[in-house]
Amino acid sequence: MLTMDDFVNEDDPILRQVAVEVPLPASNEDKQLLASLMEYVQNSQKPDIAALYGLRTGIGLAAPQVNVSKRMIAVHLKEKDQLYSYALFNPKLVSHSVEKAYLTSGEGCLSVNRPVSGYVPRYARITVAGTDLEGKPVQLRLKGIAAICFQHEIDHLNGIMFYDHINPEDPYAIPENSIAVER
Repeated sequence: MLTMDDFVNEDDPILRQVAVEVPLPASNEDKQLLASLMEYVQNSQKPDIAALYGLRTGIGLAAPQVNVSKRMIAVHLKEKDQLYSYALFNPKLVSHSVEKAYLTSGEGCLSVNRPVSGYVPRYARITVAGTDLEGKPVQLRLKGIAAICFQHEIDHLNGIMFYDHINPEDPYAIPENSIAVER
């Protein structure tokens, strides 16, 4: 089981690398890692397990955050009554809206152990393609928090941190042509 001890911090160079594609069909080792990413995210949202193991709550996780530079992410979140629970190899944005969105509460990251203030502009609607643990192709049309979370995790695969998007001159500048998303 992954714990906070497995995470790299924001100053680790692996978080600035472009992660490599996972050869498909995925090896058992890669499947096991992807399943562990999902297990962490799910466990971190269970207060009893999170407290027992000292897990910080998260809704998404990318392999580079646990020191593996491979293109895999896990997302587990509920928005309204919809559950988004996906573990994907080689996820990519295949399309996005012109309209932007931002979380009014700002974003956080399991690899960043400090508060970072400011709005992070993201695409309001996206389509993501990837391959699941069973080797099946997945295509998702997303908006709201789910779209923001997937973009955050895919950024990790490209060596981008969420705070790279924040306007350094005016962190709370509302992104042009954007909608506010509440968490």
